[in-house]
Amino acid sequence: MFHQLCGRVVYTHPKGAHVRPHRTPRLLGTLLLVAAAGLSVAGAAPSAPARTATPLSRVVPAPASVDPGGSPYRITSGTRIRVDDSPEVRRVGSYLAGVLRPSTGYRLPVTDDPGRDGIRLRLTRKDAGLGAEGYRLTSGEGAVTITAREPAGLFHGVQTLRQLLPAAVEKGSEQPGPWPVAGGTITDTPRYGYRGAMLDVSRHFFTVDQVKRYIDQLALYKINTLHLHLSDDQGWRIAVDSWPRLATYGGSTQVGGGTGGHYTKAQYKDLVRYAASRHLDVVPEIDMPGHTNAALASYAELNCDGVAPPLYTGTAVGFSSLCVDKPVTYDFVDDVIRELAALTPGKYLHIGGDEAHSTSHEDFVAFMAKVQPVVAKYGKTVMGWHQLTGANPAKGALAQYWGMDRTGAAEKEQVAAAARAGTGLVLSPADRVYLDMKYTADTPLGLDWASLIEVRRSYDWDPGTYFADVPSSAVRGVEAPLWSETLTTSANIEYMAFPRLPGVAELGWSPASTHDWDGYKVRLAAQAPRWDALGMDYYRSPQVPWPAE
Repeated sequence: MFHQLCGRVVYTHPKGAHVRPHRTPRLLGTLLLVAAAGLSVAGAAPSAPARTATPLSRVVPAPASVDPGGSPYRITSGTRIRVDDSPEVRRVGSYLAGVLRPSTGYRLPVTDDPGRDGIRLRLTRKDAGLGAEGYRLTSGEGAVTITAREPAGLFHGVQTLRQLLPAAVEKGSEQPGPWPVAGGTITDTPRYGYRGAMLDVSRHFFTVDQVKRYIDQLALYKINTLHLHLSDDQGWRIAVDSWPRLATYGGSTQVGGGTGGHYTKAQYKDLVRYAASRHLDVVPEIDMPGHTNAALASYAELNCDGVAPPLYTGTAVGFSSLCVDKPVTYDFVDDVIRELAALTPGKYLHIGGDEAHSTSHEDFVAFMAKVQPVVAKYGKTVMGWHQLTGANPAKGALAQYWGMDRTGAAEKEQVAAAARAGTGLVLSPADRVYLDMKYTADTPLGLDWASLIEVRRSYDWDPGTYFADVPSSAVRGVEAPLWSETLTTSANIEYMAFPRLPGVAELGWSPASTHDWDGYKVRLAAQAPRWDALGMDYYRSPQVPWPAE
């Protein structure tokens, strides 16, 4: 169940969920946080644990530039969060205060009073090198100052500040200090502009609060895109006024049966607003022309024979298809895209296109030729799975590559040729970053059709060299999909996403020069006390040197 606490969603695992047993009482957990940092606890009173500052180089994703030195800053009862006199910066300041107040117990007023002390959030146009998402964090005895050109950069700087504070800062109740921030400067910009995570809400439905919880976890690692897989054979998850049975009937089930669910337009807009408050864009996906049984079951006229199939609760793929020859199909597509585009402020709208095995190649090409202009008509840019590259991608389109090492050479060359011709690529190789794949053969959740994916395998590859024969500019970023055939709870999501998701985030954010498994696994291990403080479940991979329990 979920509780709203100081602007954050706090999750209590439901009975029967797949969770890691609670391992320590709170006091022992606090002492372990100290021990994990390599600090002495001898003689320290439980109410005031000895803490030294987290090194600036401990952050995930790895910053572009770190220059440590000087005295640390300490957050105290007198600290103020000083912001520019603008609503965007004040919102970031209020978010930061909402994170820090429960655990520190301090008032931390957010003020636009000028001052040189406290936590200072500043926008400037002077440093063009910071771009739209970069930031500079400077810490010293008197202040921590985060500077950026855009509010998104300030927000990403705040996520770095969180990681520089003791992990107990993430708890929802007052904890003993001190709250040091190491001295020095971090200057940081992302490698790629697209850093995404996909959540499949079609195979199993997840509530608004569950999606918001995942958004908060993504934001901590500077992910800037949430791709929502809103339709599939097992369920349609977004209300469409002009075709109401899509949600009320097509959304009434899920894998294995059950009641399913869907988002009303108000709920979807709430999710989009919440994601925007964490500086994530939402990319909605309506998968077409395959993966459409929920729609076909809802409206008989979408079927070539005019007969609606039954609702589907299995996991097979490739058996369904919209009727490409029927004019009503394109009335349907136009209505759905029009209504969804009106709800979505982001640039992209994902039209799927994968595993359309029941659609001939000629029909697939014809279908995409008609559908892509509809996306443009309503002000959005086409995104699709990489099969789109076999059907003349629209100008500016993004193709999401989900192939793997064993994908055939002809299919890879089709993708590469499209990239050389100007189609952008988002890389989601299934045998590297599909978060629903099992870690090992005995992982209690997930699938294994692509590969077993331990933590090192998900991290140890380079998006910039994955396709050797395409220009580096064609790679726009990375995305970690999480399909939900076996997932039903937030604990399930977390167990499969963590600890792999932070590594994908690092591939998207950090310079290639920082990529080093031996160093990364140590930084990753240091995240565990933070996840414990946040009440998250995660897989304790034997490849990672976790702090002692």
